Amino acid sequence: MPVVPPEKLVKLQQQGDGIRNICILAHVDHGKTSLTDALIATNGIISPKLAGKIRYLDSRPDEQLRGITMESSAISLYFSLLRRSAPNAQPQQKEYLINLIDSPGHIDFSSEVSTASRLCDGAVVLVDAVEGVCSQTVTVLRQAWAEKLKPLLVINKMDRLITELKMSPGEAYTYLSKLLEQVNAVMGSFALGERMEDDLRWRERIDEKVSAAAAAKDQHNVEGVPKGRKESIAQDEEGIVTSSTPAEYEEKEDDDIYFEPERNNVIFSSAIDGWAFTPRQFAAMYEKKLGIKRQILEKVLWGDFYLDPKTKRVLGPKHLKGRSLKPMFVQLVLEQVWAVYEATIGGPNNRGDQALLEKIAKGLNITIPAHVMRSRDPKALLTAVFGAWLPLSTAMLVSVIEGLPSPQAAQEARMPSLLEASPGAGHIDDAVKDAMTHSKPTLGEPFVAFVSKMVSIPESDLPANKRKGGMLSAEEARELGRKKRAEIARAQAQASTDPDVGSVTEALSSAAIGEDDLADGADDGAEQQDEPEHLIGFARVFSGTLTVGDEVYVLPPKYTPAKAHAHPQPKRVTITALYLLMGRSLESLASVPAGNVVGIAGLEGAILKSGTICSQLEGAPNLSSTTAISTNAPIVRVALEPASPGDLDRMIRGLKLLEQADPAVMYEQLESGEHVILTAGELHLERCLKDLKERYAKCDIQAGEAIVPYREGIVRAEEMNPPKDSALGRGRVEGVTNSKQVTIRLRVRPLPPPVTEFLVKRVGAVKRLYSERKAQEEERSVTGNDDDREGDDPEDVSEQEMEAEEATAGEYLSMADFKKQLTAAFDEDKSDKEVWQDAVDRIAAFGPRRVGPNVLIDLTTNNICGKFLREEHEAATEKEAHGASAKHTFTFADKVAYAFQLATYQGPLCSEPLQGVAVFVEEVCINVPDEEASQSMGRLTGEVIRTTRESIRQGFLDWSPRLLLAMYSCEIQASAEVLGRVYSVITRRRGRIVSENLLEPSTNFTILALLPVAESFGFSDEIRQRTSGFAAPQLVFEGFEMLDEDPFWVPTTEEELEDLGEKADKENVAKRYVDAVRQRKGMLVKKKVVESAEKQKTLKR
Repeated sequence: MPVVPPEKLVKLQQQGDGIRNICILAHVDHGKTSLTDALIATNGIISPKLAGKIRYLDSRPDEQLRGITMESSAISLYFSLLRRSAPNAQPQQKEYLINLIDSPGHIDFSSEVSTASRLCDGAVVLVDAVEGVCSQTVTVLRQAWAEKLKPLLVINKMDRLITELKMSPGEAYTYLSKLLEQVNAVMGSFALGERMEDDLRWRERIDEKVSAAAAAKDQHNVEGVPKGRKESIAQDEEGIVTSSTPAEYEEKEDDDIYFEPERNNVIFSSAIDGWAFTPRQFAAMYEKKLGIKRQILEKVLWGDFYLDPKTKRVLGPKHLKGRSLKPMFVQLVLEQVWAVYEATIGGPNNRGDQALLEKIAKGLNITIPAHVMRSRDPKALLTAVFGAWLPLSTAMLVSVIEGLPSPQAAQEARMPSLLEASPGAGHIDDAVKDAMTHSKPTLGEPFVAFVSKMVSIPESDLPANKRKGGMLSAEEARELGRKKRAEIARAQAQASTDPDVGSVTEALSSAAIGEDDLADGADDGAEQQDEPEHLIGFARVFSGTLTVGDEVYVLPPKYTPAKAHAHPQPKRVTITALYLLMGRSLESLASVPAGNVVGIAGLEGAILKSGTICSQLEGAPNLSSTTAISTNAPIVRVALEPASPGDLDRMIRGLKLLEQADPAVMYEQLESGEHVILTAGELHLERCLKDLKERYAKCDIQAGEAIVPYREGIVRAEEMNPPKDSALGRGRVEGVTNSKQVTIRLRVRPLPPPVTEFLVKRVGAVKRLYSERKAQEEERSVTGNDDDREGDDPEDVSEQEMEAEEATAGEYLSMADFKKQLTAAFDEDKSDKEVWQDAVDRIAAFGPRRVGPNVLIDLTTNNICGKFLREEHEAATEKEAHGASAKHTFTFADKVAYAFQLATYQGPLCSEPLQGVAVFVEEVCINVPDEEASQSMGRLTGEVIRTTRESIRQGFLDWSPRLLLAMYSCEIQASAEVLGRVYSVITRRRGRIVSENLLEPSTNFTILALLPVAESFGFSDEIRQRTSGFAAPQLVFEGFEMLDEDPFWVPTTEEELEDLGEKADKENVAKRYVDAVRQRKGMLVKKKVVESAEKQKTLKR
């Protein structure tokens, strides 16, 4: 294949209609990178013989070693196509630029899928023909649906149906039909969910208009007969209701969301054997032979259509009249593919059938080279036949060009909804909206680009530091030879003093031609070790043209055009370089127009992970916060320290660089001084540590044991210790400060499970409600009370962990909807209805960090703690009521709320956050005059916080405490032979099997299990070892699950003592987890140092 020069690709960037931006998405090991290799081979970058084996875009050594992709990589490809403007016109050559992004399939790197999908206009989704729809397949389809990418389905590894499952063409057709139904069922579920949401919004709008019309008519005293809902909207005589809301719900067409081979959005392929086809290709082959128009053949090649062998007419299933004919797809397509396999690698000795092969070559009018015919490798023969008949690159690239939209067409469909969902959408400049919607590339238009991630590039890989042209000049060759001769002489001199033969061989082997001069070995080694890394923005230009030297604004994540100059002020940076991304290499660009994917230098320090850059500040859109990244939430935390204390600064610099370069890594420094990184999983952690040691910090780093999060909760158990104070009752505590001046009475109870589940899922909604409430208070400009703000910061201790939880935390809910759903959750608890009556209206705060799944309920007579779920008009009334009451009572009430946040952030078991706990504040009494209270406010503040916190802890321990474990949802595909080994590994690690399904017609099973995160380290490696590599798990963070065991339980009854003995031979697993966390945090652990001391003494004398 001829090599395409970069200049041609740069020229094609100017032609907007000829650009296609696509990403390749799939489950792990479904063949994405092998498929990409075949496309790269068309541009002469790699040999077609190596396509599928070299995995060109897996540029990292650990990617090649493990055989999986870990980072999304981009490459620009050239493709030319002959097209006719009219049926009888001469075909004209049209050139296209395809910006292709290969993404990982492993769950640990799912954040890379999000970064790739935002930059593209279309998605090529691969599905393994044998494994079918897997967990990540559903995830990537959902991602494509959310980003409004037009998908193209590739059913890959079709060769496995022939070589592994030994299917006949008829069986394969039935199996492929079922597989296609599975994929379409997933797409249908997305469409149904969106349709239900639209229907609900439509009903709400109708109800609002009806109530508005009724209120307006009552106000004007209009007499008349009441109208129905539809009439009142459609026939409003007064013109009060003027809205685009239709009286009837308009159903959307859903035909275009499904994958159907007759619509040429399904490709059947085998990337490893280098072939692919669509029904359109076979329709063109059989058009003249059957005398049927190509357009008709395309529609009937797939489905229940049959070819009458006598009349050559297409028959439907009703016209078979009892005849057993094969479907056209089997007869005309699959049987031909199966015949090629039989002729090349079939037969008794897997050597093929020479006569059949010659017949096929003659029928297809293809010539097989003589050296391939003489080859002893049947695979080479197979690849040669398919390469000449059904080349993979042709089917793929033609389908991409015909089926996926250009940047302009895609942005016209995607941008309006994307901009509408961005913060401050009403304040975006109309010129910016128009330029982005129509992808205007001219220089005068506003420039907008989205940077999805920062990529770290070693300085030596930048185009400025690479040799121009691959050949050495004569002088360079002579200089290199002189250096190598000097090096060999030094090696011989060393060998003369050291006669060991091995040392001579080692010294000579180090003097390889083409390496750098080693004369100044120590200096060069130090220079190489200190080679700096440069961060380049991986971006998509949506409008305008970006040129080197331009000054642009980098919009921070919380930027909104409504308050363009709010703090933090957007940074203004200068673009230092632009790069064309070519997989492992970069090519310099002077400018890049709208619709292209580009690497941008000069953003280092301005963008942390992702962001929007714009040529203007006023009315600029913020694209970075318009979608929840579908990432596996960072859950594995590891403390790091340098092996040498002097390298601490280098490690910190490396950690900051790693945090910028990896979209799923978070770095934080704990109060204890530990430097901690949060990663998505064990494999992700391994890759981060490798990058940190070898690229970013360049020093030896030691990693501690993984810090796994836990939660603490309480339950009402059958056998609990009696209440500490029987007069007050269980969970009720009366706390008195040291000075005896303030008394606080509160009660602790477990929240009903439906309420806890609701709050865990709605963390994002609670945070939005809190932000809205805070904004309303700022607008009212309440001045003078600084004490009201003292409780604002305890929840910020672990803000990054909160961000990780928020990634999957529910959709937006209004105040009324939130209260309605929360009330319904409380009503589900039938046992203690009187306790939770009016609880929603009395909630004063959520915790910890004001958004957690614990509630503070105010039962005081004056509602001194206030209401969290209050409407704006209720706030003024509440303020007036507070003004009429005792001033200091409300001041201390705020300290009670602050203590609630602290107590729920660090529980009594092992200082982990609480979950599912309700704290009722019943009374706050101040036994001190107002004047004295004002003077001793500072001392009383600390006493109230300490007393309240300790009272909540005591009330918590009055119930039966429980530890909640972080759980992984584990999906494993394994054959029946290794099923028992998989189960034994899961059971030994305290996992639980949820379901087990047989994947027909193969003998593989899909096992779904729950596994504690604390027991998951080394799980993947153990599964692979025990099953000899035939099973590989996918671990996704599922949430927290209660371990039904009291950490403080000891045998007390006669039966327990008789069965278990005084020491309880049965291990208390919850206590083991609690003690491990306490020991890690440096807390007191009650442990017997010596047991049975007399047995350890030698009593011989």
